[in-house]
Amino acid sequence: MNSNSQRLLIPLRQFLKRLTFNILLGVTIITVSLFLGMLGYRHFENLSWIDAYENAAMILSGMGPVLQPKTDSGKIFAGSYALFSGIIFLGVIALILAPVIHRLLHRFHVDEAK
Repeated sequence: MNSNSQRLLIPLRQFLKRLTFNILLGVTIITVSLFLGMLGYRHFENLSWIDAYENAAMILSGMGPVLQPKTDSGKIFAGSYALFSGIIFLGVIALILAPVIHRLLHRFHVDEAK
């Protein structure tokens, strides 16, 4: 067997550090994505910062826009941002769950090797 599969799990403290880092990275990605959405709504639809925030946050969370775009460029932006948001959402979920799933799989593998 591979010697890596026989190693014990990393200490809980180190695991929590990794998990915290991934959560902070996920929050950063969501924040940047939200800001990009706000900029897009400000530019293409001339929305106020509050309305741009509301629309971007609703799309990023998967709820859909509050205000429907009125311009063609705004509609193209809204559709593109919705696709982008879906990918970002799934990516951030995967980023946050990766250390947990890795630890579980590693634990099962270590138990199997014993």
